[in-house]
Amino acid sequence: MAASDTENGPLQGVKVLDLSRILAGPTCTQLLGDLGASILKIENPLTGGDDTRQWGPPYVPDANGQDSDLSAYFMAANRNKRSVAVDIASETGQAHIRRLGGMADIVLENFKPGGLAKYGLDYAGLSAINPAIIYCSISGYGQTGPNRDNPGYDLMAQGFGGIMSLTGAPDGVPSKVGVGIADVMCGMYAAVGLLAALRHRDQTGEGQYIDLSLVDSQIAWLINEGVSFLQTGQRPKRRGNAHASIMPYDVYETTDGHVILAVGNDSQFRRFAGFIGRPVLADDPRFETNSRRLGHRDDLDAILRPILRRFSIADVISGLQALKVPVGPVLTLDQLFDTGQVSAREMVIGMQAEPGQVRLLGNPLNFSKTPVRYRRPPPRFGADTDAVLNSPAPFDE
Repeated sequence: MAASDTENGPLQGVKVLDLSRILAGPTCTQLLGDLGASILKIENPLTGGDDTRQWGPPYVPDANGQDSDLSAYFMAANRNKRSVAVDIASETGQAHIRRLGGMADIVLENFKPGGLAKYGLDYAGLSAINPAIIYCSISGYGQTGPNRDNPGYDLMAQGFGGIMSLTGAPDGVPSKVGVGIADVMCGMYAAVGLLAALRHRDQTGEGQYIDLSLVDSQIAWLINEGVSFLQTGQRPKRRGNAHASIMPYDVYETTDGHVILAVGNDSQFRRFAGFIGRPVLADDPRFETNSRRLGHRDDLDAILRPILRRFSIADVISGLQALKVPVGPVLTLDQLFDTGQVSAREMVIGMQAEPGQVRLLGNPLNFSKTPVRYRRPPPRFGADTDAVLNSPAPFDE
């Protein structure tokens, strides 16, 4: 639940200089901003700011009904920030960044490795001014290694990082996840790392440098499939929506759409088999345990799919929920955002932006003492430049 403006977030007083753009870095700094940190988003006046301002439609219309610079993509990761237009390639711009960096607790950037060193705005340059600064660099492949200079985009990270080889139909092409998940997860790792570094700084007074890459974070969340390969050396197969270690665990067709089954243990399978009118399946030597079901995956699938096509979505969900067998729908976004669950959890919020009311995704964190705060809507490009650069306390809100 969002707090009132009189309540402080858990990161109230933390000053963040955000030199990042697109998704990984902005995801991180939006999260920090939701938790109360003061975020100054530096945008290039020569390009119109963050690339994602132009990644539309849709855009929020301005007062004249024309497309503003608030695209849906930009708004997804840029609330609770102020936009400051600064050309860091200029001496004046560099002076502004040094001044702001000297006051900041955190600097986050996603330039190419070494890209800010020529301006003296890398960790070495800013830590010389502010030794307690915490400086995080996000790049495609990291600051070291043979690929360090390669461009880093979410799709390339998903491809190089292995997740695409696991995603998609068994007889189809490798597929990316439907959103920029490598970017988003990198932003989440960045937030965790920065909070840990803040803890260290508060205890010791020491700042430090964090080197984080899209590909490294992508590899880290290969989780069970990555570790399974490391143990066996066997390349995992693409299984579509099926699970490598549980059966049945998949999307199944019904008379009026699709349902998800996630039958996680043998007692659930026995109840499931009774529901579909085939209790003997639970005693079949091929299917009586999960490991045996996995060994006869295709046989079981060939039995289940034609049976489930005779049921409706509502029948499957209501019937299996009553038996405490995990089951669920595959919702489209219009169906999702119309549910009482989304409303109860406040996962859609409204904010008054400069062009008008906008609807955004809520923050999933629910604190009992320090609630998330939605203080500022996504900013128009450069809207806060003069106020910030001419202020003796630019991070104060």
